[in-house]
Amino acid sequence: MAELAIDNLTLRFGGLVVLDGVSFSVEKGELLALIGPNGAGKTSVFNCISGLYPGEGNISFRGQSLIGRKPHDIAALGVARTFQHGELFPQMSVVDNLLTGRHPRIRGSVFAEMLFLPSVRAEEMRQREAVERIIEFVELERYRHTPVGGLPFGTQKIIGFARALANEPAILLLDEPSAGLNREEREDLARFILRIKHQLGIAMIWIEHDMQMVADLADRIHVLDYGRTLASGPASEVLKDEKVIAAYLGTGTH
Repeated sequence: MAELAIDNLTLRFGGLVVLDGVSFSVEKGELLALIGPNGAGKTSVFNCISGLYPGEGNISFRGQSLIGRKPHDIAALGVARTFQHGELFPQMSVVDNLLTGRHPRIRGSVFAEMLFLPSVRAEEMRQREAVERIIEFVELERYRHTPVGGLPFGTQKIIGFARALANEPAILLLDEPSAGLNREEREDLARFILRIKHQLGIAMIWIEHDMQMVADLADRIHVLDYGRTLASGPASEVLKDEKVIAAYLGTGTH
């Protein structure tokens, strides 16, 4: 069974059809690149998966439908995502930002927290240890206590990536994580993506405009254009597809 399967996903805003019958799936440990020209509907797919948009059709995560579920319930199931602009808390440290990503994993009750019982202290220690493992995984040790608002943009993007990992997801939605990064930062990001794939076995759906990164890293590619599937398959085949080339160059007919 696929980790996540999308079947005939359609999204409408009034008379505007944003997604029109999109279907694909991603397996455990697979890196699926979701690509297409600007406005193709890629982020809308993520918003439907995350419960932010009310899509029609079906989105199934490990056999459970996500349609109609609240975003926090979907996150608690193990679906995590990054955002194009990080969406971090600038006044908070790296550690504290990653702790917000642990929220669905925190055990306890309001009553226990009010009394600060030993169980609460033990749980806080467990959460901080989990965050420290993620900080080490993405090599952010030197920034752990630094407010993120004062860090370089590229570092903030990695922190957003790390916060999604802190949720211990079964599937990770990466929304243009390399946007705005320099060459060295992109190389670091590629390393982390490969480590997630090979060491953690987490399924990933990856929106990306850097076609060289896609060609180098993706197991499969799914291409959208004007909300419809244009092509799907191995990277070596899809990136040579004349329809895909035409859509990116703006020379195709729609």
